[in-house]
Amino acid sequence: MSEDDNLIDFGAERAKRVHDLNDKRLNEMRQVFEQVMPLGKAKKKAKGKPKKR
Repeated sequence: MSEDDNLIDFGAERAKRVHDLNDKRLNEMRQVFEQVMPLGKAKKKAKGKPKKR
């Protein structure tokens, strides 16, 4: 019987878990920032030549 089928790559599993934890933390921080500083629709600025006086 081959024992290779039951082997677990702990480095890869740890990397996945660390990545998931970082994503969770990032999403939490994003939600906090959106509550504190909500993103409004950007106002469009007219890009025309200034009028001569």
